[in-house]
This record gives sequence, C-alpha cells and structure tokens, in this order.
Amino acid sequence: MDSNNLLKQLLMIGVGTTSLVADKLREVTEEWVKTGRLDSTQAKDFVDDFLQQFKAEQETWDGQLQQQLRNILQDIGVSRQSEVDELRGRLDRLERQVRDLENRLWR
Repeated sequence: MDSNNLLKQLLMIGVGTTSLVADKLREVTEEWVKTGRLDSTQAKDFVDDFLQQFKAEQETWDGQLQQQLRNILQDIGVSRQSEVDELRGRLDRLERQVRDLENRLWR
C-alpha cells in the first residue's frame, strides 16, 4: 500500500468536495438574491464566511485523517518511508563492507 498515494487521493477528494460545496452554495445564494431573500452583498458575505469556516474545518479534518491513517498503517506493520530509507542505507553500507572484505581476500 502506497500511503503517500492514498493521502494524495484523499486530499484530492477533499479539494473536490470543497469545490462542489462552493459551486452549490453559490447557486443557492444566487437563487436567494433572485427571490429577494438576500441582497448581493449579503450573499457574497454569506458564501465567503461559510467557505472560510468550511475550509478551516476541512483542514482540521484532513489533519485528523492523516494521523488516523498513520496509526492504521503503523498498527498493520507498514514501515514509514524514513525507516525504509534507513534500512536501505544500512544495507548499502553492509554491501560495501562485504565487497571490501572480498577484495582483500582475493588480493
């Protein structure tokens, strides 16, 4: 499982959701302006305030989602990228040491 890819997909869903909510909210407020329930300034302020609050809550939700995903991946034993990178470095050093020892033996 590629956790970075999954996170990117989840964040893209969040971006898409924000866009969809913004579009629908604008449609509704345009209808309210047409019917006289709001004037255009009130509608713009309403949309701006709502979207600002929605985005702030979404950022909080995204952070919580990322933390939960990290916890799940850790619980099922998926290594973090930094751990894999560290092991690759250690393996590279060991391979170099083995080659050096082999070269010394064959001289």
